Amino acid sequence: QTGSMSVWAALRRLPLSVQGVKQHVVAFQRSLVAQRLIVNRSLTVTSTAMAASRVQKSDGDWKKELTSEEYRILREKGTERAGSGEYDKFYPSEGHFVCAACKTPLYSAKAKFDSGCGWPAFDKCYQGAINTNIDVTFGMRRVEIVCAACDGHLGHVFEGEGHTATNERHCVNSVSVKYVKGQAPEGLNEAKVV
Repeated sequence: QTGSMSVWAALRRLPLSVQGVKQHVVAFQRSLVAQRLIVNRSLTVTSTAMAASRVQKSDGDWKKELTSEEYRILREKGTERAGSGEYDKFYPSEGHFVCAACKTPLYSAKAKFDSGCGWPAFDKCYQGAINTNIDVTFGMRRVEIVCAACDGHLGHVFEGEGHTATNERHCVNSVSVKYVKGQAPEGLNEAKVV
């Protein structure tokens, strides 16, 4: 709930024209994130108007394609132990990182930095590649980041720490991404996600 009014009660108060509903819902969701209100964790905000091509598979298909650890983290929203990931202390000068599940380009190598948190950290992502969810598990409010194409759990994004000019730290599980040596596809621009 947000104050005395639930999120769904607020959504019911929006104008119901068919063409305007989606725009109103997205604007409402973004205002909740901007105001840092605690909301149901299923509320999703798309980072840009351009969305990645959707990849939809059954749980059975994901279990066949992913290792048990990849499935635990990407599909069940798990977390790898701090300092244990393949990419924690890996800082390539070129290349990019893709979603380990669907291979959607997510981050450039230049966006990666050493935050000292124990997980790979990035300060920006490719526009439209990542969506955010408000996560209120474990008694705290965090902003979860997921692949916009397959909804694979990547980690969480934190703001206001002052590590980089974007003032964002994407704290990402190494298992959730794969490094690709070489340029990302043409036309990808980087931006903050929140």
